[in-house]
Amino acid sequence: MVSLVPSLTEAVAVTAPGLLVGATDWCAHPEDLEVARVGGTKNPDVARIVALRPGLVLANEEENRRPDLDALRAAGLDVLVTRVRSLPEAFTELTRVLGACGLPRPPWLERAEAAWRAAVPAGRDRAAVVPVWRRPWMVLGRDTFAGDVLLRLGVRNVYADHAERYPRVPLAELTTPGRADLVVLPDEPYAFSAGDGPEAFPGLPAALVSGRHLTWYGPSLAEAPAVLGAALAAAR
Repeated sequence: MVSLVPSLTEAVAVTAPGLLVGATDWCAHPEDLEVARVGGTKNPDVARIVALRPGLVLANEEENRRPDLDALRAAGLDVLVTRVRSLPEAFTELTRVLGACGLPRPPWLERAEAAWRAAVPAGRDRAAVVPVWRRPWMVLGRDTFAGDVLLRLGVRNVYADHAERYPRVPLAELTTPGRADLVVLPDEPYAFSAGDGPEAFPGLPAALVSGRHLTWYGPSLAEAPAVLGAALAAAR
């Protein structure tokens, strides 16, 4: 099996070590994963994947490009494409993927569902801008998994009703007084940090959060409510 999605790579590798034969260069978890690397999520090495002769290729409609998936299918490979834009969809798709791999529901998935059932919003409801890139500035827009995760923790994405899912928005608009109570800065895909990001939003509390816990759907979901909740609560 080959995974072209970091979240799914971790989910399968933690559940059934040794099942994967290939993963992307961005599949950083588990940290000790030893499989053939097949390029990036947007530019996988199709020939290398075909040569590995996997029984199944795991993909995602947002992270992977249709031409690459079509090429894999044309080469005779089975490709399972997930669609995840909310927390309930994440649990549904994880169950589908693991089932397609011939795996039972693992304990970590049960723990993740229980953790989110018990999740408590981190304080009062707050409105936030959530950049995912700078140069140019891009933010979470409508219909995103990360936006749904934040909403369940008491943080409303200011651009949740935007026509685009990841709109480019001028910094002057993002920092308009009264637009937001908070800026949420994940460390991926852009690596925002204490020294790179908060300075662009003077006077606005900044929550530096784990991108893996905000955007990945896999074993990290079991820790996400506590990890993200602590980071959001600290941004006052």
